[in-house]
Amino acid sequence: MRVLRSVTRSVVLVGLFVDAGARLLAGRPKTRVARAEWLHQFCARSMKRMKVRIDVIGPVPKTGVVISNHLSYVDIVTLATVLRCVFVSKAELKKTPVLGWMTTSSGTVYVDRGRGGSAMRAAGGMQAASAEGLPVVFFPEGTTSTMNGSGLLKFHSGLLAMALLSGEPITAAFLRYALDEDNGPDVTLNEDVCWGDRNLLAHIFKLLGLRGLRVELRFGDGPIQFSADGLHRKTAALEARLAVARLGGLGPAVEKAERAFLEVEGPAA
Repeated sequence: MRVLRSVTRSVVLVGLFVDAGARLLAGRPKTRVARAEWLHQFCARSMKRMKVRIDVIGPVPKTGVVISNHLSYVDIVTLATVLRCVFVSKAELKKTPVLGWMTTSSGTVYVDRGRGGSAMRAAGGMQAASAEGLPVVFFPEGTTSTMNGSGLLKFHSGLLAMALLSGEPITAAFLRYALDEDNGPDVTLNEDVCWGDRNLLAHIFKLLGLRGLRVELRFGDGPIQFSADGLHRKTAALEARLAVARLGGLGPAVEKAERAFLEVEGPAA
């Protein structure tokens, strides 16, 4: 039954991609706002047809920067369903089947790690998107994890530093997945919803067979209030990670880890 559901939904999803591609070619959106609207419409239709429920808690930010934990490619679809936004992502995503096409067509700002000037070009793209009134979304963990609401990876400070320099408000978000229906004893959220480093197409096929998938998306009540030390990259990354963690109920564990880190590293210079 699950395999049949995966096959049926795969056919539907291919149809949605074909329709989205046709809309893209017909409309040829030239502005970031138009591209963000195209991505929003496509993602909203996809989540509805795949019967994935999204529960949004907290005020949805309309501008500025949004940072979130990162568990799956479904994170991108979820956030684009709720927000008309621009994503910042690592350049490797451009080569990912399906997702690469979707993110490039929607105007994603790419960061090519290890190449000189990449961060500055990304900062320029972020500022241009903000100037057009679009929220800019990125994942400071830099990669997906399989810690569905149970932990966070280290936050990378590069893009966060660029966001702070831009002066835009930075709002924390937290994603957590749940299954509201029984999918059998061999199904787990960490294995079948969180991505990690698994084969993408095989993972998508299995995920499409799930019943009752729900996403809880929490936003902070307002922008993160960084301390004076938050102007330093390492401290800003710690404070941002703590803000995201608190939304997911992980504050005490992350605070303990931060104290241990500061005891070893010392305060930011």
